[in-house]
Amino acid sequence: MNLVALQTFLAIVRTGSLVRASAAMNVTQSTVTSRLQTLEAELGQTLVLRQKNGAILTAAGIKLRRYAEAMTQLWLQAKQETSLPPGVDAICNIGVHADLWAGYGTLFFDTLRRTRPSIALSVWQGDDSRITQWLANGLVDVAFSFAPPPGQAGQTLHSLHADRLILVGTEADRPIRHDPGYIYVEAGPDFEREHTAAYADADTAKLSFNNAGWAVAHLRQHGGSAYLPHRLVAKAIDEGELFALDGAPEFQRTCFMVVRDSTNAYAGDITAFLDRL
Repeated sequence: MNLVALQTFLAIVRTGSLVRASAAMNVTQSTVTSRLQTLEAELGQTLVLRQKNGAILTAAGIKLRRYAEAMTQLWLQAKQETSLPPGVDAICNIGVHADLWAGYGTLFFDTLRRTRPSIALSVWQGDDSRITQWLANGLVDVAFSFAPPPGQAGQTLHSLHADRLILVGTEADRPIRHDPGYIYVEAGPDFEREHTAAYADADTAKLSFNNAGWAVAHLRQHGGSAYLPHRLVAKAIDEGELFALDGAPEFQRTCFMVVRDSTNAYAGDITAFLDRL
């Protein structure tokens, strides 16, 4: 299959139109059209519907997108690993949920940089479903996520210490219930269910984030309260910038590290990292 045609297809997906895809790839629109038609002819399927306001994917296009992303990423990874510069003997691709970068992600990253300077590192941020997909496709070697992926041969799952989700506020006397400045921070289906049960009488929060780091930044700028991982706010609590609100229920969120068994080049470093936790 033509890799350039796949890259062109993904450019159409990202930009939403053939015109914008041609600008993004610095080619003519006729070139984009020709590449798309070649791909459609090879698959025997219409992938994109052209409309006045842009392009939308057909059912076949939606299915192809996942494979196209995997194939182009595998090609990039192959290029990286077959053209390593002198002094670099391996590359480690790390997939990390955004809310786990501060803590487990940075600790593992810094550990490898310190102990194995001959390893090149590449960090990919994604949600749990995307990380699971990357692992299944062999695009990442090590992953940190909140949801354990379905059991797959060639992968080892390690349970990490669960995140403590605590209610913090920008003032020590903020109410733990009915706070007009409360921010709901998404933390998975278990937290959603338990939070709903614990605050059954509460109004729906006027603000919500799906990224804990963004919620912290908003609190610092505008004030309020939110449930956040203790590891993320511990320093701010120690410095008096945020306050753990007494009497509020706490929640936990499971965390996992998944390692592809083919990562022999740094298996010892992974064991040492886990022993330190």
